[in-house]
Amino acid sequence: MPFTIPDKLYFKIGEVSSIVAVKPYVLRYWETEFELLKPGKAPSRHRLYKRKDVEMLLRIKELLYGEGYTIDGARKKLKQRGKDGADIEDQKSQLPLPLPNHAYKEILAEIKEDLASLQKLIS
Repeated sequence: MPFTIPDKLYFKIGEVSSIVAVKPYVLRYWETEFELLKPGKAPSRHRLYKRKDVEMLLRIKELLYGEGYTIDGARKKLKQRGKDGADIEDQKSQLPLPLPNHAYKEILAEIKEDLASLQKLIS
């Protein structure tokens, strides 16, 4: 998902509407259709979405608009999610492949350089 979610604890429906790029009434409708969506309510009765809610909404939008799922199909797809939040199909495609030994050495050398740079910044 190309959009970066701001680093905040809670989001109002207008902010979420902008992030997900759908109208607020669509978000409210999706809440009725996807039981995984449970935004909190402020004392003023306004909806307050957590980051995980925004991520879920972005995933729902991708399933519905990007992949062409129906509401029912998207609901079933989301229920297949693994413990870490990735879809089961996505987990299969993200399994790490063994790398040749020289690749690990190169990666570790880059990490070492990055850490040295960070150490200089801190000092």
